[in-house]
Amino acid sequence: MFVQRTLRQAVKAHATVTSASHYSAKNTELVFGKTFSDNMLTVEWEADKGWGTPQIREYGKLHLDPSAVVFHYSFECFEGMKAYKDKDGKTRLFRPDMNMKRFNNSASRIALPRFEDEELAKLIGEFLKVDDRWIPKGRGYSLYLRPTMIGTQESLGVGASNKALIFVIASPVGPYFPSGFNAVSLLATSDKVRAWPGGTGDAKVGGNYAPCIKPQLDANKEGYQQNLWLFGPDHQVTEVGTMNCFVYWKNEKGGKYLLQNELVTPNLDGSILPGVTRDSILALARQWGDFKVSERKFTMSDLVKADKEGRIIEMFGAGTACIVCPIKKIHYDGIDIHIPLDPSDKTSQAGKLTKRINDAIMDIQYGDVEGPKGWSVVV
Repeated sequence: MFVQRTLRQAVKAHATVTSASHYSAKNTELVFGKTFSDNMLTVEWEADKGWGTPQIREYGKLHLDPSAVVFHYSFECFEGMKAYKDKDGKTRLFRPDMNMKRFNNSASRIALPRFEDEELAKLIGEFLKVDDRWIPKGRGYSLYLRPTMIGTQESLGVGASNKALIFVIASPVGPYFPSGFNAVSLLATSDKVRAWPGGTGDAKVGGNYAPCIKPQLDANKEGYQQNLWLFGPDHQVTEVGTMNCFVYWKNEKGGKYLLQNELVTPNLDGSILPGVTRDSILALARQWGDFKVSERKFTMSDLVKADKEGRIIEMFGAGTACIVCPIKKIHYDGIDIHIPLDPSDKTSQAGKLTKRINDAIMDIQYGDVEGPKGWSVVV
């Protein structure tokens, strides 16, 4: 591990950066993940030497041996986070401590080395100061950050990598829904599974994503935007595409919960990714205290029953890219479950709670509202 002074001095002393900005796109022309900032942050690791000197250098290609283990055994993990410009021109990160913790947990799960949480966040802060011009201004606009770690040992053979590389790249992005919320339709999928208890579903590793593309393409062919991933013989609801899943409904009458509104999401059983947005939604909803908030197992049978009884109020996915994504329909076992949208708002396909959550999180991200301690961090 590095001490704080060594990290900051290393970045300032050894950075080889470009100041020639190529950023010419208008905010309205930004396409997610298509344009990248001038520079990138890199740090190399070797088992017998530890972490090397951090570098901020011009964005460019990585030079790896064809036998590097990342290509053959999927030694790769990553994070998704954003930098925002507030109304005073200050740069803010949203809950970077959670991203850094998850990044290290993902690395450990695939036998890659850990990097001290706080120091990596500070390195990213230094990187943002160098590429500050790339952070677009305006609510809904941000600089998407992709911290990544890969195993780079040059050998064929399944075992822990003795070399690794962290790199961070950045891409200016606009609102996920530039013209207002667009609700999605889901195909409930049980013949393929995204994750399982004891697997890597709670780690943000590349191996979780590629196998999900074919089922999504199949869903697209049938007219659905995403898969609703189910698990087990009882068809437990897990995630929506690459997002955490939330249902806002009325409880069944009886038991210790009388008929009342409840926001529910699957509990973290090892197969669910512990999303930063997921955790933020739960914390805010509990703080509001307007309805019950639950983390627990629920199944498609529960959703079908709730639909028949008219108890579903809203449903949405949640993640860094979109914050919240409203859901309008689920196709399951030959039937369609239609999810209500806000009938009073003809301009947006989202329910009232979905919009409330979106606005509350954005207020904190852009520094318009203070929010809980440590949520909005000025770089």
